[in-house]
Amino acid sequence: KYSASLAATFLDENGREKPMVMGCYGIGVSRTMAASIEQNNDKDGIIWPVPIAPYHAVIVPISTKDTEQMKLAEEFYLALNKAGIETVFDDRNERPGVKFKDADLIGYPLKITVGPKVINEGVIEVKSRRTGEVRLISKENYIEEIRTFLEQI
Repeated sequence: KYSASLAATFLDENGREKPMVMGCYGIGVSRTMAASIEQNNDKDGIIWPVPIAPYHAVIVPISTKDTEQMKLAEEFYLALNKAGIETVFDDRNERPGVKFKDADLIGYPLKITVGPKVINEGVIEVKSRRTGEVRLISKENYIEEIRTFLEQI
């Protein structure tokens, strides 16, 4: 592949020009990610280090049938992304346990649960994939608290 584009050739025993056979042994993005995953995982899946995580957080609404939960989850999703916290919104019509298990398997650094606690108590449950620590964060200043949590894990 690279020999032709670089015009890297040699003359064979008959004096004819042929492309060199080249190998690529560099450490690229895919190898770096694979090495990171090998070092950062457990029985439940990947544990992405925050600096190289494809996404910083996932928002998991407990009930996709609850319009208030879905509305709040979408608001949080849009606001977090706007604030530079790369977030995925898991709005699949699946049981919460399935979504929680998938979040662990994928390895998002933070899992943000939007359920009755947000509506009734005004707090968002945020869990670190790396440490398992759970914080109840006020929905009034959640962006800064989530940013701080990400810096600490």
